[in-house]
Amino acid sequence: MNADLIRFSPGALLAPVVDWLNANFHPFFDLVTRIIETTLGALETILLILPAYAVIAIVVIFSGLLVNIRVAIVSGIALGFCFFSGLWEASMQTLVLVTVSVCISVIIAFPIGVLAARNRTFEAVIRPMLDVMQTVPPWVYLIPAVMIFSLGRVPAIIATIVYGIPPMLRLTTLAFQQVPKDLLELGQATGASPRSILFKIEIPSATPTLLVGLNQCILLSLAIVVLAGLVGAGGLGAEVTRGLTRMEMGLGLRAGLAIVALAILLDRLSRGALQQRDMTEIQ
Repeated sequence: MNADLIRFSPGALLAPVVDWLNANFHPFFDLVTRIIETTLGALETILLILPAYAVIAIVVIFSGLLVNIRVAIVSGIALGFCFFSGLWEASMQTLVLVTVSVCISVIIAFPIGVLAARNRTFEAVIRPMLDVMQTVPPWVYLIPAVMIFSLGRVPAIIATIVYGIPPMLRLTTLAFQQVPKDLLELGQATGASPRSILFKIEIPSATPTLLVGLNQCILLSLAIVVLAGLVGAGGLGAEVTRGLTRMEMGLGLRAGLAIVALAILLDRLSRGALQQRDMTEIQ
C-alpha cells in the first residue's frame, strides 16, 4: 500500500480553514489587532512616560501599603535589577504583555473551571482538550496566530493566552472540587444565596490552589513570551533572541535573569494581593 495514501497531514487540513478565516473575517481580526495594540501601547506609555526610579518607587510604596514590607522589598529588587541591567524598556514591554495575557487567561479559565467543578460531564468533555493543549509545544501556538494576525505582539499575546488557560482552568476545577462539603452544607443551611456561598465560602477555601494555578499561568506565559521574540513581539524575548543569534552570552543571560525577576515580581504581588483580600473578607 502506498504510504502517501494513509499519511495524515494536519497542516493540509488546517491551511484551507486559516485561508477561509483570513478571507472572510479579516475586518474582525483587524479590529482585534487594533484593540490589542491600543491597549498594550497605552499601558506601555503609562509605564515608560515616568522615569524608571519613579515607577520603582510607586510600585514599592503600593506593595508595602497593599501587601506587606517584604513584598515591597522584593518588588524593588526585581525592578531595580531590570533597570540596572539596561533592559528597562524591554522589561516594561514584557511586563505589560504578560500582565494582559494572564488577566485574560484568568478571566476565561476561572468561570469555565468553576463550571467544570460543578458538572462532571462537562469536565470529562474538556479534559482531553486540556491534555492536548498542555502537551503541544508552546511555539506551535504561534504558527496559526502568525498566519492570522501576521508578525508582532498580537499573535504573541493570542498564543500566550491560549497557552496560559489550561493550567489555570485545571487548578480552578481542582480547587473548587476540594472545598469541604460541610462548609457548603453550612452555607446552604443558613440560607445563603449561591452568590454568597461562592464569594464567602468557596473562593476563600479554594484560594491556596487558585494561587498555584495563577503562578503556573504566569510562569508559562513568561515562557512563551520568550519564544514570541521570534515573531517580532519585542520585549525581553527579543533580547534573548538577539543574544542567541549574535552569540552574546551576556545579553542573553541578563535578559533571562530579567524574566526571572519579572516572574518573581508578578508572583509575589498577585499572591500577596489575593491573600490580603481574603484576610480582609474574613475580618
